[in-house]
Amino acid sequence: MAPVSAQQDGLRGASANADALADAVLTASRLLVSLSARSIAEVNDTITIAQFRVLVLLHTRGPMNQATLAGQLEVQPSTATRMVDRLANAGLVERVPRTRRELAICLTDRGTDTVERATQRRRQQIGAVIGRMTSQQQADLIDALTAFTEAGDEPHVRPGVDAWL
Repeated sequence: MAPVSAQQDGLRGASANADALADAVLTASRLLVSLSARSIAEVNDTITIAQFRVLVLLHTRGPMNQATLAGQLEVQPSTATRMVDRLANAGLVERVPRTRRELAICLTDRGTDTVERATQRRRQQIGAVIGRMTSQQQADLIDALTAFTEAGDEPHVRPGVDAWL
């Protein structure tokens, strides 16, 4: 076997570190998805995470037409239509005429309540997990997650305003 250069060894180390980091982020995301699914189910066990995402978009960005909603979700218009149909049948959204040709998809009071209650429940569940960490681990997590979200161009959450994103 040929001797390993310092550069090759460094690249392997960086690759192993990148793999370990990706694994850690994937594991954390699995926990966050689990907490999200649980919080949604505790509030309304008939909607999916994808449908909840529709509710959150409408809650944070306001009413929008079907095409805009599909674009925001990055799905085909027919997929967005099916999601809105299910949410409308559940009384969580409604279609309101904007013009003679255009309908706006709006949250109902029940839809708003669902988003707010599920978000509050998720915040409690995340708080319980964070509460099992040391104060140093919590500070390190803030730094790491802030850097991660900034690298991904995700806007910072404004407490009490858009914490459900």
